[in-house]
Amino acid sequence: MTMDIKECRIKVSAVYENYENDEEEGVTGYNDRLDIRPKYQREFVYKPDKRDAVIDTVLQGLPLNVMYWAKTGEDTYEVLDGQQRTISLMEYVDGNYSVEYDGNSMNFDNLPQDIQQRILDYELFVYICDGTDSEKLKWFKTINIAGERLTDQELRNAVYAGTWTASAKKYFSKSNCAASRYGSNVGCEGYVRGDSIRQEILETAISWIADRDHTTIDGYMSQHQNDQTAQELWSYFRTVIDWAEGLFTQYRKEMKGLPWGIWYNQLNKKTADLDPKDLESKVSKLMCDEDVQKKSGVYEYLLFGNENALNVRAFSERDKRQAYERQKGVCPLCGKQYPIEKMQADHIKPWSEGGQTIPENCQMLCTQDNIKKSNR
Repeated sequence: MTMDIKECRIKVSAVYENYENDEEEGVTGYNDRLDIRPKYQREFVYKPDKRDAVIDTVLQGLPLNVMYWAKTGEDTYEVLDGQQRTISLMEYVDGNYSVEYDGNSMNFDNLPQDIQQRILDYELFVYICDGTDSEKLKWFKTINIAGERLTDQELRNAVYAGTWTASAKKYFSKSNCAASRYGSNVGCEGYVRGDSIRQEILETAISWIADRDHTTIDGYMSQHQNDQTAQELWSYFRTVIDWAEGLFTQYRKEMKGLPWGIWYNQLNKKTADLDPKDLESKVSKLMCDEDVQKKSGVYEYLLFGNENALNVRAFSERDKRQAYERQKGVCPLCGKQYPIEKMQADHIKPWSEGGQTIPENCQMLCTQDNIKKSNR
């Protein structure tokens, strides 16, 4: 089938006819013929200033950017691009927020009648696309490049739209969704970075379970696209959060954004003997250690023993020079003399054994001996 693109001008009043905005069922208008927010489109994310700018543009009679609708039936359509602008207009006409007009904050119903009519008569410039699903999705990606970009996960939701994605979005993708509220401390958003509306919580959850299954996010979504529910993902995600909260019982902001799912995949059967009280004591001590410069690294250090995760404070150039002069340039391990450029600073008493990063605990070793000592 050859892609057919038709240019149309459609009044705001026509799109507003039988406009409905339901949190669960989506957003429709144009007398039930237009799906304004299809399953794979983002939820409303415009901030007030951008939303108000849409209304101001219409009030001034200036052109809004072109919108794109996809034909879904004989006389039915869905919005491919222009959802945010369309909902901004519909919500304003519906009386759900106010904008500044003539120096006053005014709802649509408070505007002079001729101004109300000006908004309702405003013509949206719309391209209507008719083609196969794959053609429409290809077009959708092209539009995304040209306009306000969707996140990677929003695009994946479009490509792998189906029963599984719809189910997953109920758990992970709405404001105050089940995932954002899950957890006994601060909810999952205390552990995962990103915005549920922009699908970033969902993306993290899939990346974790995809790691467990030795595949990619795309691979996992493709494999489960036609599953009836995303219950497996939801159960797995809750297990990871429970595991993290069970090990580290006191929440700290440094726990946000760490790869808890990846760590769970590697360690869940090896951490049964860890004592949460002992871990909390160690976390508290490390958080107070001035030599630990990367506090979020405390958790990786305690789980894996990776000292590099802590970014332990290095000796200053002054400390190094004082130690070098004190040693007269001689490496205390091999007894040979080196220029300072060929030597490295070392904790005499290792940091892991309580040695501090202070001048009295600094010695200069030749590069080879420092490597040997580090590898012991």
